[in-house]
Amino acid sequence: MLAGAGRHRLPRGGHLCWLLCAFTLKLCEAEALVPEEKLSVSTSTSPCWLVEEFVVTEECTPCSNFQIKSTPECGSTGYVEKITCSSSKRSEFKSCRSALMEQYLFWKFEGTMVGVALVFACLVIIRQRQLDRKALEKVRKQIESI
Repeated sequence: MLAGAGRHRLPRGGHLCWLLCAFTLKLCEAEALVPEEKLSVSTSTSPCWLVEEFVVTEECTPCSNFQIKSTPECGSTGYVEKITCSSSKRSEFKSCRSALMEQYLFWKFEGTMVGVALVFACLVIIRQRQLDRKALEKVRKQIESI
């Protein structure tokens, strides 16, 4: 008896399936959502918006190249809004999530999922055709043996 003769082998599309699964996992890791807002803690005190009421003076906007390098709040999402705290009257920047960015990420995710669904639907169709051919071949052999 040959070594490994009793082993089950993956069907022809099995290797492709595993490769696709590995690619999908890597894609999901790369497309992980941007981490939640990072709390910026200054050396003297915590941001005023954590402990008191505030008013948004400038809506959520993309950070400029200078702001990305100079403002730590821009690091987590790439978007920042300017706020003014009510009681202390301090103006600070606060990291925010842009609706446009969220919409873009949503549709990118949806497109990826539709693509993956189509690939797996094709794999199912191919496998079903293989099984149908095997079944027809068995029936043909049984009819010939009669």
